[in-house]
Amino acid sequence: MTSMALKSFVGLRQSSQEKNPHFTIQAKPLTVTVQNPRRFRVVAGKFSPKVAGRNLRVAIIGGGPAGGSAAETLVKGGVETYLIERKLDNCKPCGGAIPLCMVGEFDLPLDIIDRRVTKMKMISPSNVAVDIGQTLKPHEYIGMVRREVLDSYLRDRAKENGATVINGLFLKMDIPKEENAPYVLHFTEYDGKVGGVGQKKTLEVDAVIGADGANSRVAKSINAGDYEYAIAFQERVKIPDDKMVYYENLAEMYVGDDVSPDFYGWVFPKCDHVAVGTGTVTHKGDIKKFQLATRNRAKDKILGGKIIRVEAHPIPEHPRPRRLSGRVALVGDAAGYVTKCSGEGIYFAAKSGRMCAEAIVEGSENGKRMVDEGDLRKYLEKWDKTYWPTYKVLDVLQKVFYRSNPAREAFVEMCANEYVQKMTFDSYLYKRVVPGNPLDDLKLAVNTIGSLIRANALRREMDKLSV
Repeated sequence: MTSMALKSFVGLRQSSQEKNPHFTIQAKPLTVTVQNPRRFRVVAGKFSPKVAGRNLRVAIIGGGPAGGSAAETLVKGGVETYLIERKLDNCKPCGGAIPLCMVGEFDLPLDIIDRRVTKMKMISPSNVAVDIGQTLKPHEYIGMVRREVLDSYLRDRAKENGATVINGLFLKMDIPKEENAPYVLHFTEYDGKVGGVGQKKTLEVDAVIGADGANSRVAKSINAGDYEYAIAFQERVKIPDDKMVYYENLAEMYVGDDVSPDFYGWVFPKCDHVAVGTGTVTHKGDIKKFQLATRNRAKDKILGGKIIRVEAHPIPEHPRPRRLSGRVALVGDAAGYVTKCSGEGIYFAAKSGRMCAEAIVEGSENGKRMVDEGDLRKYLEKWDKTYWPTYKVLDVLQKVFYRSNPAREAFVEMCANEYVQKMTFDSYLYKRVVPGNPLDDLKLAVNTIGSLIRANALRREMDKLSV
């Protein structure tokens, strides 16, 4: 079929889904789309009014990976963009692991990546260590970054492209009562000119992106609802140079009731120190006890180390009940985009920020028209379609393997399987649920059942000893 339509674009990028060219005949006020000579579909034309005398205005609250990525995408797409962030030197207690695909997809310079991890050790409750990463190709690695470095880079890049970055504390938002009326944001700006108190200011915008983390004030403004959250606790430990050699390209993950009843402990290498941390949803009051246990499990390898920074922060466990209202959308931790089992959130924050911004750019026709809830909803639909399987798989894994020490022993035993490692790393590095080989999947299922049976047998024996 001969195509008379221009190539379709999603946000700023040409769509890769244009497999079936079709006619697009535009007339006002209707658009007739002919996808098949026998079937006609008539849809209403775009009724959103044009923005008079200026471009669409959007404010992003929060300057982490989600906010920085959203700001850059918006400003490149012709939208007048404001980014409000209180802590421009923010050091979030985060393991700092990023997948390989993020480096290329977000055009990250290699000098902001502290370490390229090619080896990992998964360490069981009984201290059985399994080396994973054997299936990595020569060019593949897990990047380790410091959040203050990554976040600053993304914000600065957005600013260089024309976004207005404000060092300010977002306070509240007035929701418009009339269609297409502006949202009025109230914030305190800290510009160094009026002392540490700051100056109360307001800003009128057409749409708002909430990228302000687990304690999101934007989420509260739209009654987005609550979610379960974990407390992440991390210490940055400066260890002797000879011990740092051990962690040059190696990361460790510890599982067991001692380090966390429902998560894991970690030792991740950074530029000149290691990040030692853990997290929990169910026993938040015991987080310091779990942190001490994590340090003790790694004590021989970090002996002589000095704690140079202590950090703690809430991490969401599942998406909020509501992630969108009117012309306000949530992204990143504010929306609840952290995976179970692995606790990963950096890539998903940056990706959700970009996808939300692309929906606004597309819906506003590069900042020329007003957007509505329908335009922003396209971001949610695309997000859920793309990443729902990943979240469900990791949710199931956590429920099966993190429920007891014997189950964790089975999990670590399973991690020794080369097929498991390949499937895991391919899915993690490239952010897709990789289809497996049916025969290998069957063997894996049999081995997994065997591991769980052995784990249950061990648990029963342990129960007898405790009687």
